[in-house]
Amino acid sequence: MNFKILETEQKLRGGYYTPEILADFINRWVLESNPKQILEPSCGDGVFFESFFNTFRDSIMLTAFEINESESRKAEQRFYQNNYNNFKIFNKDFLKWTVQNFNTDAKFDAVVGNPPFIRYQYLEDDTQSLIEMIFKLLRLKFTKHTNLWVPFVLASIHFLKPQGRLGMVLPAEILHVMHAQSLRTYLGQNCERLLIFDPEDLWFTDTLQGAVVLFAEKKKEIESETKGLSIIKTKGYKFTEESPSKYISSAKYINGKTIEGKWTYALLTDVEYDLLLSLRRNKYIHQFKNIADVDVGIVTGANKYFLVNDEVIKKFDLEKYSHPMFGRSEHCQGVIYDEIQHQKNISNGAPTNFIWFDIDSEEELNLLQKDYLKVGKAESIHLRYKCRIRNPWFRVPSVYTTKIGMLKRAHEFPKLILNDIQAYTTDTSYRIKSKYLDESSIVYSFINSLTALTAELEGRHYGGGVLELVPSEIEKLLIPIPQNLNFVSGLKKLNEEFTHKINAQEILGKQDQIILSAIGLSKEEIRVIQSARKRLSARRRRI
Repeated sequence: MNFKILETEQKLRGGYYTPEILADFINRWVLESNPKQILEPSCGDGVFFESFFNTFRDSIMLTAFEINESESRKAEQRFYQNNYNNFKIFNKDFLKWTVQNFNTDAKFDAVVGNPPFIRYQYLEDDTQSLIEMIFKLLRLKFTKHTNLWVPFVLASIHFLKPQGRLGMVLPAEILHVMHAQSLRTYLGQNCERLLIFDPEDLWFTDTLQGAVVLFAEKKKEIESETKGLSIIKTKGYKFTEESPSKYISSAKYINGKTIEGKWTYALLTDVEYDLLLSLRRNKYIHQFKNIADVDVGIVTGANKYFLVNDEVIKKFDLEKYSHPMFGRSEHCQGVIYDEIQHQKNISNGAPTNFIWFDIDSEEELNLLQKDYLKVGKAESIHLRYKCRIRNPWFRVPSVYTTKIGMLKRAHEFPKLILNDIQAYTTDTSYRIKSKYLDESSIVYSFINSLTALTAELEGRHYGGGVLELVPSEIEKLLIPIPQNLNFVSGLKKLNEEFTHKINAQEILGKQDQIILSAIGLSKEEIRVIQSARKRLSARRRRI
């Protein structure tokens, strides 16, 4: 978990300023529509204005907001230095202005900018309230997992005139994070077309946050159809040399159905997209939610306290309350968690024990066990939110195991783990229960390029490129289950390959030949799926 006190001032302010070459490119896009009024909702020191000054006529009114007073002064100075007088710069909160002017006639022909990237949890209470109010005014689903850039874009589209243009630098997570789904839906409903420039490189070298450029054109009438979404892959800044109109006219747009969900599907080629649609009709390919239930792992509220090694167990006489557990990739490099793997973890000093005080009172404990509770209180464990809301604070709720586990995050591709010894898992893992299939068949069949591809499409990733999936995303994965395979022996061999550290890509290729061939895919279809998976994986990991 990230804490506000540990973050830099720049990150808390969201102040990552746009390279001038990108600002120029975005400005060319909006100026092609001959705007009379342009909005910049978070102008910083005014970098977006520089390229305007040689092009602007006095008839173009520029309105800008910047909450930071010193930056607002810098932006204002840029105008005076360039002898441009038709502007208004407000040293105030754009979101507050949005709420106050939501139902007024304030409208703009174009919006440009690079809104601040700040997590909701780091924002002041009054800003959080403004964000929630904007979602409410727009009748959109609100989540406290959102980021400050999301309401900035929502408000900008709201104040955009019909057929107005928006050009912004936004986090690449707009394509896939769940907290941006309301925004994606809103853009799809209100914009005629959406074009994203998706770079291989990082535009902001002092952060791992990937970024994209979004071009959006608002509909003339809300009832009219959406042409769709297109994503253009770029490398370096050479793409900015072309006319924005050329990209708009030549782009291949995916229809509005894609805009309703994650935009990652627009990263697929036409051939890949059509093949994926056709495979959904294959009787041997299942959506994960139809064959298994997914639940989060045990929420202890303090993993380092409730997950310990054998030394702690012996020191405080906790054997009676100790249960085997795993929860990290290093705990299970294969696809089977058995007694052999468990003993290996013990010998490595790993925290293999989950302490479950399934009792009503500490009076049921002996002196050594009570001493361990004192250790927790000394570290203020009992005051942590998840602990203080339960009674007693040390009794972890919702404790059960499942035959299948899955780690929350993955590097190459996700995998399931056959929980052979019914070990417990924390919230770093998921508990998966089969509805009707043998668990070995699900765990074995999960390793293939089709499932891995849908994980890339449905999952999310942040700085560093680690793939993460939540239960609702896992439920959407496609998993092929062939008939007449010996899953038990196949799973044992697969486990050996992983534990002997055979190249993961090689393992995936072998599985494709077994599983995807068995359900009737041709060599060419397998190649198409593999190619798409490799490309999206490389994009995520920036390799």
